[in-house]
Amino acid sequence: MDDRLKRMKELAGVLSEASRAYYQESRELMSNLEYDRLYDELLRLEEETGTVFAGSPTQKVGYEVLSELPRERHEKPMLSLNKTKSVDELKEWLGNQTGLLSWKMDGLTVVLTYENGVLSKAVTRGNGEIGEVITGNARTFVNLPMSIPYKERLVVTGEAFIRPSDFEALKDKLRDGNGEPYKNGRNLAAGSVRLLDCGACKDRHVTFMAFNVLEGFTGYAWKSQRLRAIEQLGFPICKYLASKQALTQFDMDAGIRHLRKYAQENDIPIDGIVVTYNDAAYAKSCGRTGHHYKDGVAFKFEDDTYETVLRSIEWTPSRTGEIAPVAIFDTVEIDGCAVSRASLHNLSFIENLELAPGCRIKVSKRNQIIPHVEENLDRDCCAREKVVPARCPCCGHPTRIHTTRNTVNGEEKVTAALFCDNEQCETRKLRKFVHFASQKAMNIVGLSEAILEKFIGKGWLHSYMDIFFLDKHRSEIVQMEGFGVRSWQNLWDAIQHSRITTFEQYLTAMDIPMVGSTASKAICQRFRGNLAEFETAVCQSFDFTQLPDFGETLHRNIHQWFHSEENWTIWTELRRLVCIKTYQPPAASTDMGNPFVGKTLVVTGKVEPYTRDGINEKIESLGAHAGSSVSSKTDYLICGENAGSKLAKAQEFGIKILSPDEFFRMAGESA
Repeated sequence: MDDRLKRMKELAGVLSEASRAYYQESRELMSNLEYDRLYDELLRLEEETGTVFAGSPTQKVGYEVLSELPRERHEKPMLSLNKTKSVDELKEWLGNQTGLLSWKMDGLTVVLTYENGVLSKAVTRGNGEIGEVITGNARTFVNLPMSIPYKERLVVTGEAFIRPSDFEALKDKLRDGNGEPYKNGRNLAAGSVRLLDCGACKDRHVTFMAFNVLEGFTGYAWKSQRLRAIEQLGFPICKYLASKQALTQFDMDAGIRHLRKYAQENDIPIDGIVVTYNDAAYAKSCGRTGHHYKDGVAFKFEDDTYETVLRSIEWTPSRTGEIAPVAIFDTVEIDGCAVSRASLHNLSFIENLELAPGCRIKVSKRNQIIPHVEENLDRDCCAREKVVPARCPCCGHPTRIHTTRNTVNGEEKVTAALFCDNEQCETRKLRKFVHFASQKAMNIVGLSEAILEKFIGKGWLHSYMDIFFLDKHRSEIVQMEGFGVRSWQNLWDAIQHSRITTFEQYLTAMDIPMVGSTASKAICQRFRGNLAEFETAVCQSFDFTQLPDFGETLHRNIHQWFHSEENWTIWTELRRLVCIKTYQPPAASTDMGNPFVGKTLVVTGKVEPYTRDGINEKIESLGAHAGSSVSSKTDYLICGENAGSKLAKAQEFGIKILSPDEFFRMAGESA
C-alpha cells in the first residue's frame, strides 16, 4: 500500500482519538495548534491521493436513519462455492492450474459499487439473487474508502466482519432484535450491517476486507493483480497466497496452515480457506451450476470438539411413538454459542458409544450448526437398565424396544429404538396436532405448539376436528394470557382459511407412517387430485408399489391406517369440513434432451442453495419424480454435503450416484 495511505489511516486514528477525548471525556491529548496541523496534513494527503476513508475527521457526516432496508437484485448472482474438508480433494480440483489461496472470512458478504470514483452502492449477498441495500451503513465501515482516484466503474466483493477482540468488548453491551445477547461475531456483524440507524452501526467497529474484483481493472490477467491494484487505492484486502506454478499437496497443506495462523495472530475471524483459479479468464470460462461457481472451492476446517460431562439423558415421545433421547451435559461454548443439549438419535447410538450419566464426552457443532456427541472418554459397559426408562416419561405407559435391520455395504446393521405405544400419550398427541397444523399439512398460521399445548391442557382438543369448532371457546380464549379479541380473530381466520386445501396437504396432515409431502405428491399425481378415486382404490386393495419409490412397507402402512375404524372416521369427518382445490398437473418438461424425464431421483445431504423441498421441486420441474428413500426403483442418487445412509444403500443397489455439480450439468445448468 502507498505510504501516503498508511499515513492517512494513522492520522485519522490520532485525530479521532483526540476528538473523542476532548468532547466526551473533557481532556486534551494535544493543543489546538497541533490538532490543526495534523488535520491540514490529512486533508492535503486526501487531495493528493484522491482517496477518502470512511470516518475521516475531514468529513462531516450526518448518519441516515431508515424505516426499512430496500432490496435489490444482483447484476450477477452471488452463488456459493463447492466445499470440501479434504486437502487431497482440494489439490485434485486445482490440478495443474495456478491457484489463489485466501481466507474464508466469517462475516457478511457485501458487494460495493463505485461510480466515477465514489461509493454509489453497497448491497448484501442476501439469498444470492436479491440483497439488501446498506450503502449508509457501509459508509461507517472501518477503513473503507468513500472516494478513490479510479474513475471507471468498479465492483468489489468483500466481507464485513467484527474482529474477535471487538466482539469480546461489545458482546455484553449489545442485544439483538429479540433482546438477547449476540452469540458470536458473525451474528453481530450481520445485525450491525443491517441496522436502520447508520449512526448505531458506526459504533459497532465493522471491518471490511475485499476478496474479489467483479468489475474493473480488466487489463490485469490475474486475480491477485486486481487485488493488489485495489489495495493501492486504499482498500483493505483479504490475506492471500498466489502460486506461480502447480501446487503439490505439501504446498497446499502448508499454505492453509500459514493462512490460518496469520488470521489468528491478526485477530481475523475465519472458518476456512478459499482456493480459486488465479487466471481470471480461465476462471470465467469455468462457468457455474445452478448453485455455485466452478472457479473455486471452499476448504472447511474440521469441527472442533470440546470436553464436557454427560449429566442425564432426556427421553421425549414423538408423534410416531418413538421416544427420542437427548443428551444433557455441562454447558460448553462453541463458536460463541452456549451448548448443553444434543440429540442421541436412538438407543443403538447410546449403546455404541456406551453412554451413561457421569461420563466425560466430547461434543462438536457439525458444520458449525448442529450439536453432536462425538466420543465417550469413559467407555464402560452400558447396561440398558441404567439409561433406558421402563415407562414412558410422559404418560407412564410401558416402553417397548423395536429393532430394524438394514444391509449396509454388504453387512447387516441393526438399529434399536425406544417406543411408547399409548395413543393417548399427551406428548404424542401434542406432536400430532403440531404436525396437522404445520405448513406442509393444513397450514394453520398462528396455531403454534405453545397454543396447542394450552388448548389440549384445557381439554378442548381431542381430535383434529375440534380445531374447527374452537369458536365454542372464544369467550375463554380471548381472556387467556397472550390472547385478545384481535389475536383470536387472526387465529380463527387462519383456521377458516385452512379449510381450502390441496389433496397433498390433506393426505400429509393424516400423518400416515412414511406418507409425508413427497409420498403425498406421488399419490396425488396418480389419482389426479381426486380424493374419492383414491378412497375407492384403498377400499379395493390398490397396489401402491406400482408408484415410483413405493415399497412394501409404505404400501402396508397406507392400508393398515385406513383399516383402522378410528382413522377412517377422522378421514371422513374431516372431509366434510374442508374443500379440496382443483388439481393442477405439473407441467411436463419440454426439453427432450433432459435425461431425467420419467426417472426417479433421491437426494441425500445438502445441495446448496436449495432446501430439501426446493431441490425436490427442481427435480419435479425436470419431469422426474423426487423420491424420499432409496430402492431398486431409484434411477439416480444426488449426493450432497454430509450424505447419510442413503449413499450406502444406493451403492448396494448399484444406483448411479451424482454429485450436485453433475446433476446441474446434466440438467442443463452448467453455464
